[in-house]
Amino acid sequence: MGLFIRALALAPIVCPLAAHADDAAFFRDKQMRLVVGSAAGSGYDVNARLFARHYASHLPGTPNIIVQNQVGAGSVAMANGLYNTAPKDGSVIGAAINGMPTSALFTPEVTQFDPRKFNWLGSTNRDTQITYVWHTAPVKSLADLMKTEIVVGATTPGTTQFEYPIVAAKLLGLKYKLISGYKGTTDIHLAMERGEVQGMGSNAWLSLKTLNADWVRDGKVIPIVQFNFERNPDLPNVPTIFEATKTEADRQAMALMVGRLEYGRPFFLPPGVPAERVQLMRRAFDATMKDPAYLADAERVQIDIDPITGERVAELVDKAMATPPDVVERVRQALNSGGK
Repeated sequence: MGLFIRALALAPIVCPLAAHADDAAFFRDKQMRLVVGSAAGSGYDVNARLFARHYASHLPGTPNIIVQNQVGAGSVAMANGLYNTAPKDGSVIGAAINGMPTSALFTPEVTQFDPRKFNWLGSTNRDTQITYVWHTAPVKSLADLMKTEIVVGATTPGTTQFEYPIVAAKLLGLKYKLISGYKGTTDIHLAMERGEVQGMGSNAWLSLKTLNADWVRDGKVIPIVQFNFERNPDLPNVPTIFEATKTEADRQAMALMVGRLEYGRPFFLPPGVPAERVQLMRRAFDATMKDPAYLADAERVQIDIDPITGERVAELVDKAMATPPDVVERVRQALNSGGK
């Protein structure tokens, strides 16, 4: 499918030539690290590596950026490290899954950071998550999922792959049976082909299009429901999860879960990076999102670019962290139940 780019009024772009001499000296010949909190080959990883190939050209001094993967606890392990031990000079960037910020609400016992203190650079995409099943599965619609159990694969707690079907099963009565512990999306897809699982309870529509465009084209997988406030234009006939809610309490709980998709692919710096450098790197992020070469590469690998600024990501994270405690507790209990 073609590239879908939503026009946005991003913040003014700062020309690298106008950067302060100290910043130019800092970035010149610098080897930076972009640490991805998900497995190599995943949709998040493909997206981050695409970004890294173009971002450096919008920083003064054109540094070199190497990409590393640090898997664990839905990007929490990576975020813990960047928050507590990474250099606070802009040389290390994190690329997190969208569940990382709200892990501070749901799993505070393993979270060693306050997401409000990260310096958010921006997000390359808003996300639509979908449940999809292998074409031989007995479930073909949301109505079927209300009556018939399907076995779905997932990675770890903290990810939408794990959390969305768990919460939907517990609070909405949808018949997900979850098998977790897979390393990444590619492994779950192999399990679907082998018949170990019948589908994925939640995965990014972007990832499916990027990694398995032939499955979409050939009808090998069937989208059942989308975790989104409104139906994605690509999926006009697939109902949203809110069409399965029965009460306002259900709707509030699912809104907390789905809200993080607004900053679907966020990038961030540790706390403590000088404010002037944060602003320079944010504006370089915005410039990358408009770079014709970057957009052409994104279209080639079928990644939709629908960015938001670092300032907007920060606002959304603050809003999530201000969720009423009773709503948070209801979702947390659902997550802790394992869907049972």
